[in-house]
Amino acid sequence: MSSETSTREPVSSGILYTTKAVPAHRRRAYWRDALSQTFAAVDMRVPDEVDSGTIRASALGGMQVVTVDGAPHQARRTRRLIAGSDNDDYVVVKLLSRGVARVEQDARETFMRPGQLFVYDLARPVQLTIPESFQTKSLVLPRDLLGLRESDLQQITASPLGCESALGELLTPFLSRLVDTAATYPHRTGERVARNVVDLVQALADERLGREAEDTPAAARMLLLRIRTYIDQRLTDPDLTPAAVARANHISVRYLHKLFETEGVTVGRWIQQRRLEQCRRDLARREGTGSTIAAVAHRWGFVSAAHFSRSFRAAYGISPTEWRNSGDAERGGRPPAGRCR
Repeated sequence: MSSETSTREPVSSGILYTTKAVPAHRRRAYWRDALSQTFAAVDMRVPDEVDSGTIRASALGGMQVVTVDGAPHQARRTRRLIAGSDNDDYVVVKLLSRGVARVEQDARETFMRPGQLFVYDLARPVQLTIPESFQTKSLVLPRDLLGLRESDLQQITASPLGCESALGELLTPFLSRLVDTAATYPHRTGERVARNVVDLVQALADERLGREAEDTPAAARMLLLRIRTYIDQRLTDPDLTPAAVARANHISVRYLHKLFETEGVTVGRWIQQRRLEQCRRDLARREGTGSTIAAVAHRWGFVSAAHFSRSFRAAYGISPTEWRNSGDAERGGRPPAGRCR
């Protein structure tokens, strides 16, 4: 940012820009520089002067997540600015949470409403006009990470994504919540979550382009995510087997095992791990002390209490009884890692 404006402020949740403490006559320059630091260099037009604005940004995997609350303005990224920029290899996936906007790119001009998603490319001229107070939540990601060909990307910019799509209905609240909570994730979790949201965006782009995406890596990861959710919702069912999971999701058992190869674990072992995690939590709850260990095991789909005890010790290096009686359990801690994770 320029020396005449306030610099960004590091906070525990990432980076914060706010006009709150900036004198009124300097806010326009401050706001232009804040947007340029967060997204890319832009020209700014405002009705009079910038009234107020806040930008919160956090890293997540290989991308940046950004929430912007602001006043009416117009931001233009011109060919001149692109030519002098070193950060044009990025694509912005933007959710309009509040307010309305007009976005122009690639010979398209679209009016966006609250709850709509759209994409624009920082390597080509773009104009965003917001006539009233607004909030946006964005993913700023390297174009290579999105994995779209240049010709495909040009077909989806400046147009609503997933407005009447079940996938769009899934992605919109997920993206909103992800931006709000990104700074709370441990690094490894953040990497995985980032990969999943990119997969969702890729699948939505394929849908928008009218492509069948069943055999793409993104579609396979989407299917895996859906199957893992299916499993989590049915852990209490003792008949939850790989065959039952495959049948319910209309795929072969062989393909199901292929999907889980990317997780480094078999389907059966994944189901067992998720059941063990639920049992561990129940055994740690004070209100659950009236339940026997066998009852907890049966509640989460284990047919044999003896098998559950052996599996628990193998996973955590401690018996269920020892875990329930330990101080760590009372404090809601986690057992030590065992031999089989």
